[in-house]
Amino acid sequence: MINLRKIKLLKWIAGISVILLMFGISAVTVFAAGDVSSAIESTWTAAQTQIKSVVNNVVFPAVDMILAILFFVKLATAYLDYRKHGQFEFTAPAILFGCLVFSLTAPLYIWTVL
Repeated sequence: MINLRKIKLLKWIAGISVILLMFGISAVTVFAAGDVSSAIESTWTAAQTQIKSVVNNVVFPAVDMILAILFFVKLATAYLDYRKHGQFEFTAPAILFGCLVFSLTAPLYIWTVL
């Protein structure tokens, strides 16, 4: 009986020790040497055209396609629910339509915001 208590107590102590050790390791403050803001700004200006072209030509069309598919699928399921129950639930298609309009028009103004 005493051996089980000691083993259980040792397991608890070991577990808490590991948690405190991990907390201590992750709580170490890291300082950067030099001027970090100018390094970030120079990196952004160097890669700005590439990032803009990738986002405008790949990311936004992919998001638009996914939102359009979701919108039409949700519109179809809402219509089927309307035929089944007699009440059209327009909230989800309206939200998806709003997101689709926002995503379609985002390349026009997103770079002036950023």
